[in-house]
Amino acid sequence: MNYQVVIKNIDTVNEVEGYWSDEDFIALLEKFNYPDGATAEKSSLPELLEMAILDYEPNEAAQIVLQYKLGDQLSEGQIEQISNNMLIDKVCEEYPEIHMQGTLFHINQLLFKAYNGKFPNAKASIVHFSLTPTDGEAQKLTAENVLKLLNNGLSDRNLIKRLFENQISQNIPFPEAESIIWELKTEDNINYDLVTSENWINKEDIKESEFESILEEVEDVI
Repeated sequence: MNYQVVIKNIDTVNEVEGYWSDEDFIALLEKFNYPDGATAEKSSLPELLEMAILDYEPNEAAQIVLQYKLGDQLSEGQIEQISNNMLIDKVCEEYPEIHMQGTLFHINQLLFKAYNGKFPNAKASIVHFSLTPTDGEAQKLTAENVLKLLNNGLSDRNLIKRLFENQISQNIPFPEAESIIWELKTEDNINYDLVTSENWINKEDIKESEFESILEEVEDVI
């Protein structure tokens, strides 16, 4: 199917609003030895958590939050190593398990804010764009569909194109797309917002803001 693609804007942000829920804040407060989170005013929970975090050394705090969010996927040794690496590197951009990078970003930025810059400052991109079919009705698209359609507007230096050139440009499966795009929202199947790392897509990566793309049916690889 043919699409008219318009990239309207890219917002660069330090945090993604709404990622941490009140339940997350209350659970984390308990893990940081503040048991009264459940009875506190909901609006005060982020500030209370920041204060509770500061009672711990940065790498200790990182271990606690990593265990909370990724304890079912990482060993104690991996958590300890990541907690130390987070103080010197943007682990959320470099970690080889792409499906964890989004969670690592949110953890990094929670700690960056609490410790006022002791952790490196990573950034996310919120891409606002429209995908209008020129020869059919609009359908809700997947992360894989979206990246393939955006391909024609991305410069050759874009990291996705450099690492996944075949997957993004050909009608073959691109399973990594679900991990590269952290959030994908649409209310009308035409106007979309996607959230990803600035490392994956940033303002400098856009060579064309309006262009046409063809979405082909992905062939199964035997």
